[in-house]
Amino acid sequence: MTVTAPRALVSGASIAGLSTAFWLGRAGWDVEVVERFSAFRDGGQNIDVRGAAREVLDRMGLAEAVRRQSTTEEGTSVLDGEGRVIARFPVEDPDGPTAELEILRGDLARVILDQLPDRVSVRYGEQIETVRDEGSYVEVALRSGAVAQYDLLIIAEGVRSRTRDLIFGSAVSRRELGLNMAYGAIPRSADDDRWWRWYSAQGGRQITLRPDNKGTTRATLAFTSRGQNLADLPLDQARAELRRTFQDAGWQAERVVAGFESSDDVYVDHLTQIRLTSWLKGRVCVTGDAAWCVTPLGGGGTSLAMVGAYVLAACLSRAKPAELGAALTSYEAWMRPLIEDAQKLPPGTPGLFYPRSEVGVRVLRLTACIGSLGVLRRLTSRIGHVARTGQALPLMNLDQNVR
Repeated sequence: MTVTAPRALVSGASIAGLSTAFWLGRAGWDVEVVERFSAFRDGGQNIDVRGAAREVLDRMGLAEAVRRQSTTEEGTSVLDGEGRVIARFPVEDPDGPTAELEILRGDLARVILDQLPDRVSVRYGEQIETVRDEGSYVEVALRSGAVAQYDLLIIAEGVRSRTRDLIFGSAVSRRELGLNMAYGAIPRSADDDRWWRWYSAQGGRQITLRPDNKGTTRATLAFTSRGQNLADLPLDQARAELRRTFQDAGWQAERVVAGFESSDDVYVDHLTQIRLTSWLKGRVCVTGDAAWCVTPLGGGGTSLAMVGAYVLAACLSRAKPAELGAALTSYEAWMRPLIEDAQKLPPGTPGLFYPRSEVGVRVLRLTACIGSLGVLRRLTSRIGHVARTGQALPLMNLDQNVR
């Protein structure tokens, strides 16, 4: 008697979606991944693998491949008003400000994509139009006109997920943090080093520069603003607003602004936490930033996406067809404590780290100086301790026939 493998549709082909497809394929599911962009997206900002995600990466067999794609970052440094280093945090803790495993978003996604099991397929230039949950299956209509039935739909589209909003509607809660952040690749200069350099200026502004393994430098421009959302603007307008905002910020503001204006790898975000009382609705499940975006202020978004993908697939791998609902509930119960912890931000955030006054900037720099000294440096490094848990990762029932 032939047993039909369960089928899943995963919407979103970045870290959360590809990781979920990887593990479901390994567990014996037939998986289709759809991605609205017309092709695989390279590039993107520096990300890292922390906490329990390192164990997940080891279980995927991809740790060495990730190390080979390292951004080469050696640590984090804080600068004064003249751009001089006043505090350093070298890589001493695998989950410190600079993690042991630092990689570009596109490189990590490519590593996972290249190792997807044979029973996983990926389609680009496609997205979901309608979803009908019929109880025993979910029917999905795509923009291309294709209609198919699946045992499970998994939404992994990111913080501004259209399909999540379509299905979960008013249950989606957004906490806007009042912080605009623009990421981009700019030409490397002779004085760029292998450190993540942080520079703060009054007015709630911050500039960072980071090394990569592509011969360029990854830059960030960030500023606090309660009434302005750069992510809603066309990119050219957002670039113009960045020039206006950072025109007198000092240090390498002019270089970064000019670099962003000519770069084809620029992404603008208005930091927003996503909160849902449940990530489940019948045969639909949401995961990654679409479910729980913690933002860079919470940190560990990539790691939480990878852990969530593993836990979801592990719970499903041990369930009989009639137990799908219970398996999804187990996934949420396991992940919820990690997410709630990551979404707790220090009082005063983001203003605490993006001060508007000159006095506030000086206090921030002094705090960094003190925190970089001796034993205090190890305590400061714990700020990066996210995606850590005392729970053992659930066991995965792997299909031994999957390649």
